[in-house]
Amino acid sequence: MKPTISVIVCTHNPRHDYLQRVLQALQNQSLSRENWELLLIDNASKTVLAEEINLQWHPLARHIREEKLGLTHARLRGIEESTGKVLIFVDDDNVLDSDFLENNLQIEKDWSVLGAWGGRIVAEFETEPPEWTKPYWDLLAIREFEEDRWSNSSDRNHAVPCGAGLCIRKVVAQKYAELVSQDSRRALLGRKGGLMTSCEDSDLALTACDLGLGTGQFKSLKLTHLISSNRIKEDYLISLVKGIAYSSTILKALRGKLPIQSCNSQKIFEKYKRWRMKYRERYFYDAKQIGEKMAFEEIASW
Repeated sequence: MKPTISVIVCTHNPRHDYLQRVLQALQNQSLSRENWELLLIDNASKTVLAEEINLQWHPLARHIREEKLGLTHARLRGIEESTGKVLIFVDDDNVLDSDFLENNLQIEKDWSVLGAWGGRIVAEFETEPPEWTKPYWDLLAIREFEEDRWSNSSDRNHAVPCGAGLCIRKVVAQKYAELVSQDSRRALLGRKGGLMTSCEDSDLALTACDLGLGTGQFKSLKLTHLISSNRIKEDYLISLVKGIAYSSTILKALRGKLPIQSCNSQKIFEKYKRWRMKYRERYFYDAKQIGEKMAFEEIASW
């Protein structure tokens, strides 16, 4: 019998202490292991993880090496290799609650109208973050909410799950893989080594809407996001803002919703608004503008 769920952990040069906690949380899942498989996608790490990480505790676990660098390529390899009806993408710093897989299985049965869903993501900071970072925590994939939410509209961002703990039906994931194979521009999205590009997870989740299904987020699914000290530093967050601004603009263009560039009067207002900002706000504002400009230049070359 094929497992119902495929858990896909994509990683590139991981922190081994974090990855061990991720795997320990999977080892502690309440759902019987005969119902799910584990695929550890080693995305061109400097050392071969199959030689360092023991997965023998799981009878349906596999090491898979993907040499083509980039999170999108790692996810695509996971989609290709998976055998479950539902895929769960787990980052190498995501610690799932022990009932995550069991609750996911129930959602898969109860919500046939949904093609992709996720859950609550709480932060565990390695060091106490400075107060000024709080407005940017959403960029670190922290998601707290009190009520379940779902939608079948691609415009309802509140119901679109992010990549951490993303659950998606295999048929939706296969459609996404088909879209990428037909349009290589989609590979511009997603992390590539140290580059802060992103939004491949949104493209993946929104493919559910392309197939007439919906997306959702559920309180019963909960994971802890391990956030290292370097990810709350100013230079990292600024790079993240630039990468997300670039990627979200590219994603909108790929999905036929290219934002209109500012007219002269708007540019004057933006300059005035920037002048009124505090110095740190100005750095983040500039990073967003740079990212969007890079995206428009890329789009112009298509």
